[in-house]
Amino acid sequence: MTSLAGKVAVVTGAGSGIGRALAVELANRGARVAISDIDASGLEQTRALCGGADVRSYKLDVSRAEEFTAHAAEVLEDFGTVHLVFNNAGATLIGTLEHTEVEEIDWLLGINLRGVICGTKAFLPTMLAQREGWIVNISSIFGLVGYGGQSAYNVTKFGVRGLTEALWSELEGTGVEAVLVHPGAIATNIERAARHTVNAGKVEADLAARTGTMLVTPPEVVAGNILDGIENGRRRILTGKYSRSIFWLTRLMPNRYPAVLKRMV
Repeated sequence: MTSLAGKVAVVTGAGSGIGRALAVELANRGARVAISDIDASGLEQTRALCGGADVRSYKLDVSRAEEFTAHAAEVLEDFGTVHLVFNNAGATLIGTLEHTEVEEIDWLLGINLRGVICGTKAFLPTMLAQREGWIVNISSIFGLVGYGGQSAYNVTKFGVRGLTEALWSELEGTGVEAVLVHPGAIATNIERAARHTVNAGKVEADLAARTGTMLVTPPEVVAGNILDGIENGRRRILTGKYSRSIFWLTRLMPNRYPAVLKRMV
């Protein structure tokens, strides 16, 4: 079993939600934490919640590769090394493909997928050199199933899943682990702050209203599950409402699950 005490962890999207909960729980377990977000005020609130732990904050736009490269250099200068990277920053776009402009998809890809790629690329060389590390990529239950009205979001979260599962093979024998997380129905602001497509209509409004009632799992529970999973050597972590049932649904009914999903949610 791995102990996180004394490890250096990087958490993106730490200004709220799962990222904030991860930062606090990492600090509680004795880790040193570099937290980042585009929201500077949210970061400072997170830092305050971490008490007297060694936590440093950095403003970061994860969609910009040059910012991530500079961020990695700054973190390594401040902490000396990095053991864990939590690629958590994300956004949501509600809309059917018909109602979604390509530019909107590009925006979402920049945060949800490009951000994960940039975070992995920025810190992986250090981990490979020291032959120790964990790349923890936050996907979603929508990286397990396709869901109408979330087509662009599905693309990004399936992309995170594909990248991480490919890393399982690429990193074999290196001492570096890739960990894939599928949270489901988490009570954070990501859905409440979701952007609707410019052409959104009744379909999108109904989906947003329905989704809002589903967000019941506290992010603190999710953060604890994620860190427990890492400490126990798991490389796929299912956490939150629906995550396990949806995982098995796609295995048992890969071609028929959309009809079942409609009844579930």
